[in-house]
Amino acid sequence: MNIKNIVHEVVTSIKIGQPAPNEASKHARRAIRRRHNFSLSQMIFIATIIFLFLPLFVLVLYSFNSSKGMNWTGFSLVWYEELFFNSRNLWHSFWNSIFIAVTSAATATVVGTLGAIGVNWYRFRLRNYVQTVSFLPMILPEIIIGVSLSIFFAGIKLKLGLLTIFIAHTTFNLPFVFLMVMARLDEFDFSIIEAARDLGANELQALLKVTIPICMPGVVSGFLTAVTISLEDFVITFFVAGAGSSTLPLYIYSAIRFGVSPVINALSVVMILGTVILTYLLRNFLKYIAAK
Repeated sequence: MNIKNIVHEVVTSIKIGQPAPNEASKHARRAIRRRHNFSLSQMIFIATIIFLFLPLFVLVLYSFNSSKGMNWTGFSLVWYEELFFNSRNLWHSFWNSIFIAVTSAATATVVGTLGAIGVNWYRFRLRNYVQTVSFLPMILPEIIIGVSLSIFFAGIKLKLGLLTIFIAHTTFNLPFVFLMVMARLDEFDFSIIEAARDLGANELQALLKVTIPICMPGVVSGFLTAVTISLEDFVITFFVAGAGSSTLPLYIYSAIRFGVSPVINALSVVMILGTVILTYLLRNFLKYIAAK
């Protein structure tokens, strides 16, 4: 920059009464201008949110419709009354789903967590083989898993029911828990384990008091993922469910063949509210664990 340009910049700044513009001020002005203009990414984000949540809004709205059809005939709570007082089979299927989801997710979480710690901690001959096989239920199509499990249960003469659904859900939940805990262990500093052993902790104490607490965010995430996958599964459950062991997806499938009942809409609204409340509570719980 020559002397003439320097003098011109100084004179300009004196006239305006402000210091000469620099790179920081230029970026600040650009940021202010962007706030008043929608960028392409913001428009795509808004369109995606509308696309995802508009069906839920329609579902919530028509759960309060007084008629079964898509024509709005007036606000009514008749379908919520039908849900809570005259839907015994639906609630039976719902609680079957909750029971299977919680028990299978808990079992998969325990086995998957211990398996991930063992594979990550120890070096043995079949280590790579175990890692590969553990991901097969997650990679294979659900219909193949459902058919193979159905044939397996028939071969060992195990009657189809809640037990076979529990086994099937635990099987395909395991890889998700295993993967999430392994991801957490990849960031694990094993010098902490060595420090605990130097301070007198045995292997079990180091596992329960050091390793598992540090892996807890991955464990909780794996458990919640397993619960979600179990609740929504239809294909595998369809092949391994027996008489009297219907889950909520099976009940809804059998019900929609005669048209979607507004009772299902009402149940969906109740489940959405329950999921939001549970997610909020678990989010605070995870923050509490991370803070400790």
